[in-house]
Amino acid sequence: MSADKIEADTTSCCASCGVTAVDDVRLKNCNACYLVKYCSIKCQKDHRPQHKKECRKRAAELRDEILFKQPESSFFGDARSAAYLCRLTSKNLP
Repeated sequence: MSADKIEADTTSCCASCGVTAVDDVRLKNCNACYLVKYCSIKCQKDHRPQHKKECRKRAAELRDEILFKQPESSFFGDARSAAYLCRLTSKNLP
């Protein structure tokens, strides 16, 4: 799963009270882990003690995924760029 927000679907329900997503009820994801959904702030606060441990674990995983994700390409990624960098740095050496 990526750090992108998970889209609400019609089969999801509130993690606290069990209300399902229908036309007049819009569920919102937990902002830290995106694993659970809530119908209100009250439900989110009521469910927090049960959810807190798993939420922190998942939020840390998402942060690590973002922090340690390697860029697909960079200036220093290929041999030509590395050779160019070596030539630039060696000119400044005595």
